[in-house]
Amino acid sequence: MNLTDRIALVTGSAHRVGKAIALELAAAGAQLVIHYNTSGDAAHKTVAEIEALGRRAVALPADLSRPAQINALFARVEAEFGALDVLVNSASIMETGDAATLSLEAWNRSLSVNLTAPFLCAQQAARLMRGRGGGVIINIADGSALRPWATYPAHSVSKAGLVMLTQVLAKAFAPAIRVNAVCPGPVLKPPDWDEARWVRVGQNTLLKRTGSGYHVAHAVRCLIENDYITGETLVVDGGERLR
Repeated sequence: MNLTDRIALVTGSAHRVGKAIALELAAAGAQLVIHYNTSGDAAHKTVAEIEALGRRAVALPADLSRPAQINALFARVEAEFGALDVLVNSASIMETGDAATLSLEAWNRSLSVNLTAPFLCAQQAARLMRGRGGGVIINIADGSALRPWATYPAHSVSKAGLVMLTQVLAKAFAPAIRVNAVCPGPVLKPPDWDEARWVRVGQNTLLKRTGSGYHVAHAVRCLIENDYITGETLVVDGGERLR
């Protein structure tokens, strides 16, 4: 797919990895829908950066844990652009917990945002994409989808489910709509970590360094542009999973 003038929605793209993905797609020529939940100021700054590249962008809010708001988001996309070519499910929450005592509320919160929302967004996106003859959906998972993180039980299960959802939707939506996933490793330092801890994480990869949001964004772009890949999960972790 040539991204010039294509319409792309990136959920959770006000900042961090989602923003990096949105900027990469804009640099390739796409028009962007910047989705956010509570980060309105950051979302509008991202829109300004995309407009500085000469591309159209709009910021649209939605709480993805609420199906009605997902429906409203896609109605707004259709009203603004009339179509959709690319969906990147990047929005996510990451909560720690003890599997022995984790509350049902915490479990449902992670599953609703990290797994149910991408499924509902994919349904809505497919409806709009079929009107264009096809499209591409990319799901953003992480290392917990491949190796369980015991202190993040609901998160790990949700991301593993997202990888399976990718394969299910690739079969269900073929051949017109391709569905792939990206599993980032250590690419952006958590806000509450110090630099020394982050460096140690990088040393635990085969490449002995951490990555950046660009590495994830470039992988997303590659999966969009290569029209003979579907149902695949591309791991971008510097070889961390092999240690």
